Amino acid sequence: QVQLVESGGGLVQAGGSLRLSCAASGGTFSSYSMGWFRQTPGLEREFVATVSRNGGAKYYADSVKGRFTISRDNAKNTVYLQMNSLKPEDTAVYYCAARAGATRTTLEYDNWGQGTQVTVSS
Repeated sequence: QVQLVESGGGLVQAGGSLRLSCAASGGTFSSYSMGWFRQTPGLEREFVATVSRNGGAKYYADSVKGRFTISRDNAKNTVYLQMNSLKPEDTAVYYCAARAGATRTTLEYDNWGQGTQVTVSS
C-alpha cells in the first residue's frame, strides 16, 4: 500500500551525526505510525525508534535514547531520524517502517523500505 524510500545514510566518524529521511507515497501518511529499525550482519532486526501518527508520542530503544531523535512532517509525507553522537556499534542497515495504527516497538509493521546503510568508523 504505502511505499517507503530511505535516504541519508553514509559513512561518518564516531561522535558525528547523520539525519536519515524516509519518504512515503501512497495511502494516507497521517494514518500510519512510523518506525525506524536497524539490522547488522548476524543479528536480527531490532527496534530503534517510533513516532505516533500525529507526532505526539515517541519511543526509543535504550541503546539510542538521548542520542537519536525521531520526527515526522505529515505535510511532506516524511519521517526523519536524527542520529547524534554516533558510535561504531550503530553501524547497520536502517529501515523505515509504517504501521496502520498505533505505535509499536516490535516488528509489527505493515510496510518496509529497502534500507539505507549507516557506517560509523572508529
